[in-house]
Amino acid sequence: MILNPESEVLEELAKSILLAARTAPKAKGIDDIVTALVEKEDIEGLASEMERLADEKGSSFTFLKRDAANLRDARAAILIGVKTSGAAGLDCGACGFKTCAEMLDRQKVEVEFRGPNCMLKYVDLGIAIGAAAAKAKDLCIDNRVMYSIGAAARTACLMDADVVFGIPLSITGKNIFFDRK
Repeated sequence: MILNPESEVLEELAKSILLAARTAPKAKGIDDIVTALVEKEDIEGLASEMERLADEKGSSFTFLKRDAANLRDARAAILIGVKTSGAAGLDCGACGFKTCAEMLDRQKVEVEFRGPNCMLKYVDLGIAIGAAAAKAKDLCIDNRVMYSIGAAARTACLMDADVVFGIPLSITGKNIFFDRK
């Protein structure tokens, strides 16, 4: 008899969740999504980077420390980001510039994320994240989309992407992401 065997499958299920992100629809069919499975040995380093960011950014960012504790308590985490390969070419202005060429010609800022980028790439990222969270829900895996994990993954150079979000995954009797302080 194997007791609590569900704890042994989370990493494989996380790959299924990333599959949902990969196959989510993309603007003009161009896939600039980047995904990663955070391995168990990388969780502590990522959580420490979240705490470092909290200290660097000040009192408005103490939630990063709370999220770092959540990450440590999670059994696994995934990263979903976008590394833009250009713009959609629609000159829609949603990025804040009159033309795509004007946006692409601007010097990129490097903070937690790199931008500006084409708004449609951000939409692609949102759809991929939504597909991943929905797949996790379908698999009965507790999860929460976190800016904080993605920001730390990018500042720690764990993922080559312009914008990254993280999703910690948990399989316990009570959702660890629900009663957060």
